[in-house]
Amino acid sequence: MRSQVQSQRDFFEVLGVSREANQDEIRKAYRRLARQHHPDVNPDDPQAEERFKELSQAYEVLSDPQKRARYEQYGAAGVNGNAGGAGGDFGFGQGFGPFSDIFDVFFGAAGGRGGSPTERGPERGSDLRYDMEITLEEVLAGTHKTIPVTRLERCTGCGGSGAKEGTRPQPCVACGGAGAVRQARQTLFGTVSQVTECYRCHGTGQIISDPCTRCHGRGQERQSRKIEVDVPAGVEERSRIRLTGQGEAGPNGGAAGDLYVFIHIKPHPIFKRRGMDLVNEIEVSIACAALGGSVIIPTLEGNETCPIPAGTQSGDVFRLSGKGLPELNRPNPRGDQHVVVRVKTPTHLNERQRKALEEFAEAGGEDLSQPVSGQKQEKGFFDWVRNLFTGHDEDGK
Repeated sequence: MRSQVQSQRDFFEVLGVSREANQDEIRKAYRRLARQHHPDVNPDDPQAEERFKELSQAYEVLSDPQKRARYEQYGAAGVNGNAGGAGGDFGFGQGFGPFSDIFDVFFGAAGGRGGSPTERGPERGSDLRYDMEITLEEVLAGTHKTIPVTRLERCTGCGGSGAKEGTRPQPCVACGGAGAVRQARQTLFGTVSQVTECYRCHGTGQIISDPCTRCHGRGQERQSRKIEVDVPAGVEERSRIRLTGQGEAGPNGGAAGDLYVFIHIKPHPIFKRRGMDLVNEIEVSIACAALGGSVIIPTLEGNETCPIPAGTQSGDVFRLSGKGLPELNRPNPRGDQHVVVRVKTPTHLNERQRKALEEFAEAGGEDLSQPVSGQKQEKGFFDWVRNLFTGHDEDGK
């Protein structure tokens, strides 16, 4: 009579996978075949239970990297002591855990949550938010920033498994790795089944008997990182920059979430932003406004000297073409800078200045000792200045 080892089929052949199959392919193959060959699905087939146990044995070995390595090197003889031997239950129990009911085989044990936790696979990590302040100068040219981020990452001690180095999580014996259990209760309408999260593994389908000392079995640890962020020129207030995969690591080895950087523009001491345009004010003296001259005007790229035409009025606006901000991701064309002129009235006159203004008024036929007529008329320069800075217009309003 041939030995038990000699009569066993190749485990890769049992699961219908190649010897290069990864863990995900092995798990999917097992779950597909388990549904197909479960004894409850084949009540009239006396061999169904043996085929299902054979599937369970193959999966138990090939899903464990250490057992798989021994099996690939020594064959079944290298794992019989660990796998329980042919015909063993491999921790599933007499009723095959959650597969004892056909409902669990075909629909999983999540009870309306889209399949069992192991079938759903790893979960995506949470997104993170960072609020960044930049200046108008950085809006003009774009900028590169390094920001600090504290986030959950996959544990470096266990690689995210939660188990101590050299060990691995084992399938939960209470639910057979499904992460959920089924309970039946009698009602007036007959037997009603209820599927709930496994009380022992809390829905993970795995038990960690020897937790990682670094993460205490969570599989994740909090780390502080420096993240590089490129902020494009022309960015608007509350613009959002998405950094894919820079969020928190997902549970059970899932993909990381994203990091969203929200842009806030610092108030500028000189400029107001109006879309792509900039607005600022400058002050000129009475003499410069009346006689003309030049003035130094600040821009985001430095100072520029601009002419002031004679007779400039307070509130006049000069436009500096192309001195505004660019459109997002388009360096050209740029907006304009609008310069609002404010004529400055001196508050303290020396004797010479006072006398000069009085002579100007007298030369214009203006009697400063008499009330100003409310009737519209040609006014001298002194009237213009006085009305300008008392808030009246040419009609005295």
